[in-house]
Amino acid sequence: MAEAQMVAPGDPKNISLSQGFRMLFYVMKPNESSFPNLEEVPEYVEQATPFFISLIVLELALSWLKGKPRGRVDDALTSISAGILYRLPSLFFRSIELSSYIYVWENYRLFHLPWDSPWTWYLTFLGVDLCYYWFHRMAHEVNIMWAAHQTHHSSEDYNLTTALRQSVFQIYTSWIFYCPLALFIPPPVFAVHIQFNLLYQFWIHTQIIDNLGPLELILNTPSHHRVHHGRNRYCIDKNYASTLIIWDRIFGTFEAESEKVTYGLTHPINTFEPFKVQFHHLYYMWTTFWITPGFWNKLSVIFKGPGWSPGKPRLGLSEEIPEVTGKEVPYGTRVSGSLQLYVVVHFVLLLGFYEDTFADKGVSNSLVSS
Repeated sequence: MAEAQMVAPGDPKNISLSQGFRMLFYVMKPNESSFPNLEEVPEYVEQATPFFISLIVLELALSWLKGKPRGRVDDALTSISAGILYRLPSLFFRSIELSSYIYVWENYRLFHLPWDSPWTWYLTFLGVDLCYYWFHRMAHEVNIMWAAHQTHHSSEDYNLTTALRQSVFQIYTSWIFYCPLALFIPPPVFAVHIQFNLLYQFWIHTQIIDNLGPLELILNTPSHHRVHHGRNRYCIDKNYASTLIIWDRIFGTFEAESEKVTYGLTHPINTFEPFKVQFHHLYYMWTTFWITPGFWNKLSVIFKGPGWSPGKPRLGLSEEIPEVTGKEVPYGTRVSGSLQLYVVVHFVLLLGFYEDTFADKGVSNSLVSS
């Protein structure tokens, strides 16, 4: 059967309202999200902020109506602050994921798939999703990678703001896992899917959606991802998927949601201080490295699992993970309602400045500028 050829949209700089919501669920069509060069690839992640805010407000309203946990101001602001820190480097530097990808493409590619073929679009969707699975799994199983990824798991709430709690260091290891795709998939196609893959993960951070029926067999859903964020023993190191849960089913890391999930790290850090949220595990690794005897044991502190210590299996012992009783009380601060309101208003103003700053830098700067 002949391949259907696609023509890139004339003005890729702005997305429509329909596209804005559809990109969050990875339901953009190949013919509206394929581009011949990087300069034409929209910055979907940067343009997603209004849609993030809309869904966060909607989730808050539905949580109130359904009697679900509504999250806390201090935790939500910590998560959104981490999201801002995560995006700030793109004001000045091209993404290391894309820079490394372009280098491999220009120097080592084996063949060139057509950018305007739907088959290339769907193959890239599968390839990026599979690469993300292995990156995400290693981010839990290799201590130096976990030092970055733990930031995302440090929230003891679970709502859409939790999705924004990202590490500033994570992209400095994730790029390695995507480089094999650069042997045959053009950078503009990759640049589209690496953004969609990230955006899809936003909406699954919610307790509003219980079960999606048959879709639970194929897609990563809020139910599956709640397990991934749990610190119950049955939740640890499970459900690494981004979009398709089939990878967890294939590689033996799938776990269905059963008992009530308690969220956060197995050893909560009990702080909302943004730099401690980002760096505390690196400090722990540093001190552990120096007190651990033996050269190979020191290397193991870095490259084995977070639960490893001399004499234990690579990933540590599951029985040493603290039992969840269901009576755990999330860490919180005691401040007056008026002070919380002041902080929220101040933060909204800061968020507006952040949006204006990114709008002024130009649509394609972080994608194509050195």
